[in-house]
Amino acid sequence: MKEFGIEELRIGVFICDCGSNIAGHLDCNEITKYASTLPGVVFAKENLYTCSEAGILEIQNAIKEHHLNRVVVASCSPRTHQPLFQNACKSAGLNPYLFEMVNIRDQCSWVHMGERESATEKAKELVRMGVAKASMLEPQDDIETEIIKRVLVIGGGVAGLSAALSLSDMDLEVVLIEKERRLGGILNRLYKIAPELKDASEFVSSLIEKVKSKGNIRLFLESELKDMGGYIGNFDITISTPEGDRDEKVGSIVVATGADPLRPKGLFGYDGKEIITQIELEELLKKGKISSKRIVMIQCVGARGSERSYCSRICCMIAVKNAMILKGMNPDSQIHILYRDMQMYGTDKEKMLWDARGMGIRFEVYSADSPPEIRDKKVSFYQPIMGIQREIPFDLCVLSTPLIAKEGSEALSKILRIPMDKNGFFLEAHAKLRPLDFSNDGVFLCGSSRWPSTVEEAISQGMGAASRVASILFKDRLVTSAIVAEIDPQSCVGCKGCMDLCPYGAISYDKEKRICKVNEILCKGCGSCAAFCPSQSAQLKGFKPKQLFSQIRAVAQ
Repeated sequence: MKEFGIEELRIGVFICDCGSNIAGHLDCNEITKYASTLPGVVFAKENLYTCSEAGILEIQNAIKEHHLNRVVVASCSPRTHQPLFQNACKSAGLNPYLFEMVNIRDQCSWVHMGERESATEKAKELVRMGVAKASMLEPQDDIETEIIKRVLVIGGGVAGLSAALSLSDMDLEVVLIEKERRLGGILNRLYKIAPELKDASEFVSSLIEKVKSKGNIRLFLESELKDMGGYIGNFDITISTPEGDRDEKVGSIVVATGADPLRPKGLFGYDGKEIITQIELEELLKKGKISSKRIVMIQCVGARGSERSYCSRICCMIAVKNAMILKGMNPDSQIHILYRDMQMYGTDKEKMLWDARGMGIRFEVYSADSPPEIRDKKVSFYQPIMGIQREIPFDLCVLSTPLIAKEGSEALSKILRIPMDKNGFFLEAHAKLRPLDFSNDGVFLCGSSRWPSTVEEAISQGMGAASRVASILFKDRLVTSAIVAEIDPQSCVGCKGCMDLCPYGAISYDKEKRICKVNEILCKGCGSCAAFCPSQSAQLKGFKPKQLFSQIRAVAQ
């Protein structure tokens, strides 16, 4: 029998049917029988759902009853389920890093539907590789570090204020910085908030007063983040304020910098007087300076085109809201909304649309291939449904423009080492699994800095970001994965190639010893340094050459 050190190798293999996701395309019973014949395997079991309570209990019981010192689960994606299975092993007394996961769903059954026989053979090879690697796994200890229970919130709009209040109510100390002279962001320019038509000024004033009344929120206006160092739980930040630079320490960071409405210079004759934007209409409504009776609103101005291909999501709701307000102020007014598609997601917004139609607001569709034209205070456009050319006179034309990324986002992106999408908005770690997280641990985002959002969404996201922060800062110590890079100081020649490659800035150069070293807290285990290192001094725990070569030999035999 093969041995690992002085301990006999005892591997348990669990094959998951995943309902019909895997078993519908692979012969899981045959794979299980095959797994039981592999070197070092003393127990093999097929489960309907390995991730279920019964499946987890099966793993834990097998570890104890069969004295397993390695566990392999062949099922779905490690990205979603590996922590669950590792915790199951840990609860049963087995080091969680002696667990290996084989993806026979995404990498086999789903890509080979209708090829049951050959797909089953491939699954056997994947399991053989997983068992081979498991035999070479080494126990690891999680990395622990101290946590500073303070939070930096960047941005004093509705999302940032919501996050700061939520964190304050959790008794966490908050440092809130705002680039402008006052808090409130874009909400300061709004008249009413849809769908309830709440007074925006009253709402934002109430929110600001709550923030200012909190003793554990330190507020810095006309201030910006100048520099950031450190890592999750222990960030060193420098804030540029009117009084000079200030150095602070925080354990986590929330980005809530918001977005700006596009000014449509050169589009549809925009002049800021008779042809204005929705945000300028909001400001006029606040001042009570609207007397126009013939109003035309044009949707998708500066959006969903070659320059900006995205839909800003909230423009249709804003147009309908403002049209309803104008109609309510003057029932005799004639209001037309020219649109390509109406984006009124959610039951409340859908009801707004039907209520607006009931009030007599006219909705006219236009074609993107033939956009409206404005001349002599008339809007002319082709109506594709009727197949006719229409012309509507107006006293006031309102252009619905998208929210665009905030100026300065790129500079902040470089300081915080956080990604942006092609439109300049900050990019979350995963749209479904981690929608408020960045790939840079300990940094979170919310509101329109992520994507155009309503006031209600910004508030919810601010609270969500606060809860994500709390999941870190409420711990006594921060525990992170041991799957990180390590550099052998005996063989490292200090070429610094790994430093240039590391996307997380986790590698530094020791000038005295003339070698490179890894900051384990910053390292995310991407393996770039290990793949590059010419002397193999840099290696990734859990993916060392002997472990990877064992998989290659297993599939090549």
